[in-house]
Amino acid sequence: MRLPQSLRVFRHGSFAILWSGSLVSNVGTWMETVALGRYVQETTGEAKWAGLVAAAGFVPTALVGLLGGALADRVKRQYLITSASLAAAVIAGVLTWMVATGRATPGWIAMLALLNGSASAIGFPAWQTAVPDMVPEDEVPSAIGLSSVQWNLGRVVGPAIAGVVMSVWSISAALIVNVVSYFAVAVAAAVVTIPPRIGVAPKGPVLRTIADGWRTVRTTPALRVMHHAMTLNFLVAAPFIALIPAMVDQVLQAGRGANSALVTAQGVGAVIAGVALGSLVSRWGVRSTMVRLMATLAPALVAYGLAPNLWWMVPALALVGACYMGSLSTFSTIGQTMSPPDSRGRVMAINNAMLGLLYPIGAIFQGWLGDQVGLRVVTVGSGLVMAAVMLAVWATRPGFTKALSA
Repeated sequence: MRLPQSLRVFRHGSFAILWSGSLVSNVGTWMETVALGRYVQETTGEAKWAGLVAAAGFVPTALVGLLGGALADRVKRQYLITSASLAAAVIAGVLTWMVATGRATPGWIAMLALLNGSASAIGFPAWQTAVPDMVPEDEVPSAIGLSSVQWNLGRVVGPAIAGVVMSVWSISAALIVNVVSYFAVAVAAAVVTIPPRIGVAPKGPVLRTIADGWRTVRTTPALRVMHHAMTLNFLVAAPFIALIPAMVDQVLQAGRGANSALVTAQGVGAVIAGVALGSLVSRWGVRSTMVRLMATLAPALVAYGLAPNLWWMVPALALVGACYMGSLSTFSTIGQTMSPPDSRGRVMAINNAMLGLLYPIGAIFQGWLGDQVGLRVVTVGSGLVMAAVMLAVWATRPGFTKALSA
C-alpha cells in the first residue's frame, strides 16, 4: 500500500526509529508533568507551587538551550542526544525516589525540574538539527511536521495514561514510567545513523559561537524574515494556549470536562497540521504556506474569541491549533533548511529561546489585560492585531517575505 506523501518519510529507518523513541520519551515527560502537578497540589494545596514547578522546567529552553545549540554545532550529535537523555533519566530517577519516600518538597521538585529542563534543552537542538540530515531534502518539511505531531501526540496521550496509572497504582508509578521512557530516545539515538555535519565545526569560546549564531540570524535575509514572523506569532497569537483554563473558568464558567475538550481540540488540530505540512509545502512552497497559515490564524482567533459556547469553541480552537502549530513547523523548516549547515544548531536554539522568552511575556500581558477588559476582548483583539500587522506589512513592504522563496 502506498503511503500518503506526508508519511513517506517513515521509510527512512533512522528517522522512524528516532521519532518513535522521542514519542515514547515525550509521553513520559507529559506523564511526569501531570503527576508532579497533582503531587504538589495535594501536598501544598497552593497553586503557586505548581506554577513554579512548571516554570522551572520551561525556563531552560530560553537560557540553557543556547548552550545546547552551540554544542550541537561542535559535538557529535548522536553523543549529545544520548548523553542528555541519560542525564535526564538520572535526574528523573532522583525525583521519583524523593517522591516515593516522601522526601520531595516543592523547592526540591522545582530544583530538579530546572535541572531536568536544562538537560533536555541541551539535547533538543541536536535532535532538531539531526532531522533534516536523516531524510532527503524534499521530505524535510514532512519530517519537521511529523516532529510536531510527535510532540502533540505526547501531550494528548501522556496525561491520559498518567491519569490511569495514578488511579490504579500511584503518582510514583507514573514517575517511574517517565524514567524508563528516557531510555527509549537514548537507545534510539545510539543505534541510528546521523550523518556528520556539512562544513567545519565552529572553534573558539562557546559564548563567541553563540554570538555568531545571532549574527547569522541578523545577516541572513530568510532567517531575519522568519524571526519577524516568529515575534508576531509568539507575542500575539501563542498566549491563547496559556489562557485556555481561564477561558473555561471565566467565559464558559465550566469545569474540567470543558478544559479537556478544548485542550484536546487544539492538540487534534496541531496533529492534523503536522501530518499535512509536507503536502502543503510541496504544493505551495514554504513561503506561501507560512503566510497562509498565519493569515488564517488571525480570523481563527477572532472566531474562537467570539464563539458563544463550548460547541462552537471546540472547532474554532482546533483551527487555531492547526494554524499555530503549522506556522511553528514552517519556522522550523526555514531554520533547518535556510541556515548555514555549520550554524543550524545555534539557529534552532535561538528559535527555541525566542519562544521561551516571548510566549511567557505575551501570556502574562494578555492574562493581565484579560482581567481588565475580559478574555473574549483580548482573544478577538489578538486576532485583529495580528491581521492588522500582516496587512500593514503587505501594504508597505509587499516583497517582505520574498527571501523565503530563495
